Amino acid sequence: MHISEITHPNQLHNLSIRELEDLAKQIREKHLQTVAATGGHLGPGLGVVELTLALYKTLDLDRDKVIWDVGHQAYAHKMLTGRYHNFHTLRQKNGIAGYLKRSESRFDHFGAGHASTSISAALGMAIARDMKGENFKVVAIIGDGALTGGMALEAINHAGHLPNTNLMVVLNDNEMSISPNVGAISRYLNKVRLSEPVQFITGNLEEQFKHLPLFGDGENLSVEMRNLKEALKRLAMPKVGAVIEELGFTYFGPVDGHNLSELIDTFEKAHRVKGPVFVHVVTIKGKGYAPAEKDKVGYHAQNPFNITTGKPIPPSKPQPPSYSKVFGHTLTTLASRDPRIVGITAAMATGTGLDKLQQKLPKQYIDVGIAEQHAVTLAAGLACEGMRPVVAIYSTFLQRAYDQVIHDVCIQKLPVFFCMDRAGIVGADGPTHQGMYDIAYLRCIPNIVVMAPKDEAEMQRMIVTGVNYTDGPIAMRYPRGSGVGVPLAEDGWQPLEIGKAEVLRHGDDLLLLGYGSMVYTALQVAEILGEHGISSTVVNARFVKPLDTELILPLAEKIGRVVTLEEGCLMGGFGSAVLEALADAEILVKVKRFGVPDILVEHAKPEESLADLGLTAPQIAEKILSSWFAPKTAVSMA
Repeated sequence: MHISEITHPNQLHNLSIRELEDLAKQIREKHLQTVAATGGHLGPGLGVVELTLALYKTLDLDRDKVIWDVGHQAYAHKMLTGRYHNFHTLRQKNGIAGYLKRSESRFDHFGAGHASTSISAALGMAIARDMKGENFKVVAIIGDGALTGGMALEAINHAGHLPNTNLMVVLNDNEMSISPNVGAISRYLNKVRLSEPVQFITGNLEEQFKHLPLFGDGENLSVEMRNLKEALKRLAMPKVGAVIEELGFTYFGPVDGHNLSELIDTFEKAHRVKGPVFVHVVTIKGKGYAPAEKDKVGYHAQNPFNITTGKPIPPSKPQPPSYSKVFGHTLTTLASRDPRIVGITAAMATGTGLDKLQQKLPKQYIDVGIAEQHAVTLAAGLACEGMRPVVAIYSTFLQRAYDQVIHDVCIQKLPVFFCMDRAGIVGADGPTHQGMYDIAYLRCIPNIVVMAPKDEAEMQRMIVTGVNYTDGPIAMRYPRGSGVGVPLAEDGWQPLEIGKAEVLRHGDDLLLLGYGSMVYTALQVAEILGEHGISSTVVNARFVKPLDTELILPLAEKIGRVVTLEEGCLMGGFGSAVLEALADAEILVKVKRFGVPDILVEHAKPEESLADLGLTAPQIAEKILSSWFAPKTAVSMA
């Protein structure tokens, strides 16, 4: 059977092992072709193909529910649930989402762009099932990296306390999150996975016995031998099974995650057990594609690449260094001179640029695993003892530690430096990853300073500002991807004065206030308006808290027309801060705010999203002209 013929996962029920193995090859081929052409996540999905096929063969997915932790490992799931023919549109505008999405398919039972959520959601569904007197299976699939998140452990603790609630947890154990896992749980799983008895039983023992009479047919082990193998495996590693079972689960594993027969047999047994069940499956991240198996970090996600060589396809023209790389280089340079500086990441060393600090100054680098809440309070503790903690977390992921930001850092006025990568529109990852809310959710908290650079050179100065600031917490947001291409200094960066903006251009007709990544857009708007005889003052706000009211309010009162530009949510954002300041000073002027309205920004290229939101310079200029300046003048959208 060809994968294109599968429109419903229940079609797997009558397929043989050989047919399933053939489907696995087809799924991997389609996955590789798609991601090589468009970019996207690669390693996670390649590693769970057999796991997905085996699990779905044992379930009735008209009734049963599978909850995936994170969505980028569920590409095989998408192909098996009616989306094969559209899979080539993955992560493209109006195409298949890169993560699970309830509105996209009835088989996507729970959406998730971050980790550690699946067990909690699945347990909620299982409890609801029992309360309603219904009867269906609920399975949560979670990676070993996600087990470093406290929420997953909280859910396991709760589930183990409910002996009459049927729930299966499948641990996809591939030794990785994005980067190699850290922590005691990961170390413990490694000991189990690599122990000599387990290695012997999962490989050598099968080879020894499958050719003997009564045990096998020369190709496959008999049911009796598989049962014996499982029993011996449990005897060889009593500790991990004992730990899981002490938590209230029935434990199966570790199971070879690429052996369909063994997987199917284990899942069928596990489905018959009452109460919480834990199936430990060992997989290889990037399975089936040699470059991805060799470089599990680099091939977690990739830009378009050549399948034959595995090498990225170079851009059509040279790109400036990314904000993440500039951040990593600058912080590492500063940390080399100040041993108090400590960089902290939540399993995102490469993504945040802290991998350079890890390589150069490992004693000043901490990876806490997928545990943002812990990262923030850990930083608070470091700050209490005179260290200079720098917490580098994506804007959308810092939301997970909001209470810790308030309770443990801001209330105590501790000098923690928050560096929020991927702030604003992030593109193909979609709503779960758009960094829309950090301006609004941080500027309302007492004691914190909030800033954003207009370019990568100013970012270097803000990093110096952040590590030198000792009067309380300070935060910096910056966008994903390449910088604007301004010259960078290798050293000698000067800190900025807290709360001080800068005037980039003078004019009498309009005041354009840009924040962060929208400052250069403001300059472009001023150029377009200048062609129509309208002169604009352009201000780089730099700080949304404290706002430079000494500069902004007199200019606003004098000019009488104010435009704010931000790459974030309008509700409670930078424009709101300006309006509040004007209202408090009883300055009545015309104000227009440009930013993201009260909607979710779907996956698309960033430039497509900006255009859809009306945030390109020509669109903004045309709106200003049509609203405030007569006669209405059409502006070229080129």
